[in-house]
Parts: sequence; C-alpha cells; structure tokens
Amino acid sequence: MALSFLSLGRLSEIGAGDDLAASIARAAPPDLADGDVIAVAHKVVSKAEGRTVRLAEVEPGTRARALAAEHGKDPRIVEVVLSECAELVRAERGVLICRTRHGLVCANAGVDASNTAAADELVLLPLDPDDSARRLRAGVAAARGVAPAILVTDSFGRAWRLGQTDVAIGVAGLVALDDWRGRE
Repeated sequence: MALSFLSLGRLSEIGAGDDLAASIARAAPPDLADGDVIAVAHKVVSKAEGRTVRLAEVEPGTRARALAAEHGKDPRIVEVVLSECAELVRAERGVLICRTRHGLVCANAGVDASNTAAADELVLLPLDPDDSARRLRAGVAAARGVAPAILVTDSFGRAWRLGQTDVAIGVAGLVALDDWRGRE
C-alpha cells in the first residue's frame, strides 16, 4: 500500500453560490479514483456556502463589548464569535476558547478573518460540515464519475501553545469514528 499527497490545481476565487464541487473536479488530477481522499479547507467551503459576515453589519451587544474591552479585541468580532458558539469555555490573554454548535472546542468558534475577500469580512464554519462534505463528494462524483472521500478541514491552534494542526471537521466517504467498545 502506498500513500502519496498531491495538491489540486489552482482554484479560482470562490464566492457565495459558486459550484465548489465542479471547481474541485476540474482541479483534481486526471487519474482521480474511488479510494482517493480530497481534503478541502473549510474556508473555501464556507465561502461557497455564503458563511461570511461583514463587520460593518455587526452591532455588538453588552456582553461582546465587555469581553472585547477585557481582552483587547474588536467588539464586533467578539459578537460574531459569541453568536457562533454554543458555549464560551474560557477567555484569557486575548483568546476566546469556545465550544461550537458542532461540538468542536477551538479559538473564536472557528471565526476567521484571514484570506478573506475584503478587509472587514469574517468567515464562519459551515453549518453542517458533514453535509458539506457529502454534497462535495456527490458533486465530484457527478462531474468525474468517481467518488473520492472528502474531508472538510480547519486549522486549529493549541490553546496557549505555539503551533497549528489541521483537523477534519466534516467527512464523507470515510469512517470517521470506529467504536471498539466491547471488541477485542
């Protein structure tokens, strides 16, 4: 068994409503096959799904203003983070550690301001990353006649430590968890 990693060809800038699956299918290598795995950054998935927010349209509430003042953050960003998280787990040294509605524990509820189309734009996590992966897989299969597995990924920092890691937040075509309880 061999394991190899290839990057897709360059994708054009993706915006709300764009057919991301078709773009991935065009950018994938000609020998794309069943059994291959395509990892897709959540940011491009979120952009295609319209999961972006303009800061100019955000009115921070009392809690967001207080947290922002305490932690040196933009109150509009804090408001978006609070609206995206199920629970604020901890706020310390300018970092908001949240549990998302998906159950992920991460900084800022996955709200991201990097690599956006505009300086005042934030990218949110997909509403249902597993469904996003399923739809991408179906779209690639329709375009190419093969159904590679799809991972929707996000980079996670390690709270109060250096470094990043990439985490699969959505999956289609792979078993994400295998329950071994009661098996030997």
